[in-house]
Amino acid sequence: MKQTLILLTFVSIFSLYSVHLLLKTANEGGSLLYEQLGHKAFGLVGKLAASGSITMQNIGAMSSYLFIVKYELPLVIQALMNIEDTTGLWYLNGDYLVLLVSLVLILPLSLLRNLGYLGYTSGLSLLCMMFFLIVVICKKFQIPCPVEVGLIINETINSTLTHPTPLASDMFNVTDDDSCRPRYFIFNSQTVYAVPILTFSFVCHPAILPIYEELKGRSRRRMMNVSKISFFAMFLMYLLAALFGYLTFYEHVESELLHTYSTIMGTDILLLIVRLAVLMAVTLTVPVVIFPIRSSITHLLCATKDFSWWRHSLITVSILAFTNLLVIFVPTIRDIFGFIGASAAAMLIFILPSAFYIKLVKKEPMKSVQKIGAMLFLLSGIVVMTGSMALIVLDWVHNAHGGGH
Repeated sequence: MKQTLILLTFVSIFSLYSVHLLLKTANEGGSLLYEQLGHKAFGLVGKLAASGSITMQNIGAMSSYLFIVKYELPLVIQALMNIEDTTGLWYLNGDYLVLLVSLVLILPLSLLRNLGYLGYTSGLSLLCMMFFLIVVICKKFQIPCPVEVGLIINETINSTLTHPTPLASDMFNVTDDDSCRPRYFIFNSQTVYAVPILTFSFVCHPAILPIYEELKGRSRRRMMNVSKISFFAMFLMYLLAALFGYLTFYEHVESELLHTYSTIMGTDILLLIVRLAVLMAVTLTVPVVIFPIRSSITHLLCATKDFSWWRHSLITVSILAFTNLLVIFVPTIRDIFGFIGASAAAMLIFILPSAFYIKLVKKEPMKSVQKIGAMLFLLSGIVVMTGSMALIVLDWVHNAHGGGH
């Protein structure tokens, strides 16, 4: 628990500091485009680094949202229609449902030209996630410690998503002080993914400058106030969800929290509503994530050309199609989270904002406190990126070696 609090605190503070560097650099550098700041600072290399990092980060985010649609929407439909035998039913196939949702809901919203219109959908998705958090907190006081859940999750995950088994129900009667006692520091093979995933979850930097550009009464102080409120809200939501999810299931909590609830409780109307809220939240967030990817690609390939609806639509469809292919054919999202969090997210939070600041803000000497702070931030980003990537690769090698036996 304590390590989660420590990591969340540091990552959120560092992310907010990098937003400060980015906004100050944008004002001094005379550009509100991430890629253009990269070009002004380091030429084509800087532009490619910014564009590549933005594209990787946001495609990873889109993939995670669509993975939720792929795995949760079939369960919702199955529960609503009270279907027991799912064999051969195309509308319970997650791959087909992802494609359907992408075409019917996500694509029309993604084709909007301005980000401002998507503010309403973002607000609705935030309300949905707040409802999810409230349910997670309430369930902590309703579910006794399920000590043995970890022993049967893999065996019962499919059958108990819609109907609880007697074994799942009997788990409530098992008590074990050790299993129901929180562990403040946990280190295992999954710990190496903690920093990259948290870094990934706090990246909003590609959208900061477009939002700053469309902000009424634009000023750096006002944008920083917006950022502080947003970061604090996300910090609180992440912390409470992680804390109460862990305190409900302790060492038996799964990476997919909703699946853990389903394993224990089977069909539950409140959890069904939560699933619908989460699905709505992620579906409405995908168009917001597409915006910076499309903007990055457009400024990389067609910076001097006028706006074209044909080009705008083609890029949008291509991004959505590629992400759908990833979701359909990649078996797990964890490795994508880890890799992108350690590479693209570290670049966008630590390395690029500090490097741009050092290069473009000329009025401050290199020996000033501000430049020294930016230099230390840059070095810490390099350490985080290389260290996380090394640990993740070692984990991949270890798992591959273990799987061979």
